[in-house]
Amino acid sequence: MTDSAALIAHLRQLANASSHEAAEAEAPDAWLADGLAKGQLHEIFAVDDADGACAAGFAVALTLAARGTPLLWLRNQDTERAAGRLHGPGLIEMGLNPAALVLAVVEDDAALLRAAADAARCPGLATLIVEGRGRMPGYDLTATRRLMLAAEVSGVTILVLRVDAEPSPTAAATRWGVTPALSARLEADAPGAPAFDVELLRRRRGPAGTRWRVEWNRDTQSFDPAPLSGASLPLGVDRAAARMPPAPVRRPR
Repeated sequence: MTDSAALIAHLRQLANASSHEAAEAEAPDAWLADGLAKGQLHEIFAVDDADGACAAGFAVALTLAARGTPLLWLRNQDTERAAGRLHGPGLIEMGLNPAALVLAVVEDDAALLRAAADAARCPGLATLIVEGRGRMPGYDLTATRRLMLAAEVSGVTILVLRVDAEPSPTAAATRWGVTPALSARLEADAPGAPAFDVELLRRRRGPAGTRWRVEWNRDTQSFDPAPLSGASLPLGVDRAAARMPPAPVRRPR
């Protein structure tokens, strides 16, 4: 190895160690205001296609909270058929500028992972959403390590949506379970803000198991604690979390 190659490898090691430490030092509820740790791989799980729409909305909200545009959204043809096309007016209602989104629909899971690997190395992106259903063959510890390394070098935040899937060992920095929650209606019985029941299922080198019920605040581009039994309490508090059933996400056996 030449001196210059050794220096580059050493600098990458330092950068990776720094990003790992920053992600691990971040408070578990920092995502409420600022989205998830940038330049990392995160997983969002939904039990079925009905909850998949909720998980997609949560991913969009996390992107906006992190000021994470431009955004590339990757999905395959099976997902497009099963879940339907993205709902443009709904994305706009959440606060996403359509000009900041590029959607790519690829043939299958293999093409999905190839496209994700290429996109993760593109520093012109801020966020990459990778949406898959079921097992996603090839999405394993090796593949996710490559994605994580690419994210750490480029600074791209990767959000992998797993719908109707069993969690398995990966290199993800965090893993989340998301289900829809009832929102508080506004004046004149108007529909309320998007609401989510969220559980932190896994956090690399940190505590997990915390749950929140939150609403998306389009005006502030952040999450607010959702009213619970007439009280406005963050579900990160143990006594409040105890009243809410955990997000029904399958766990590895």
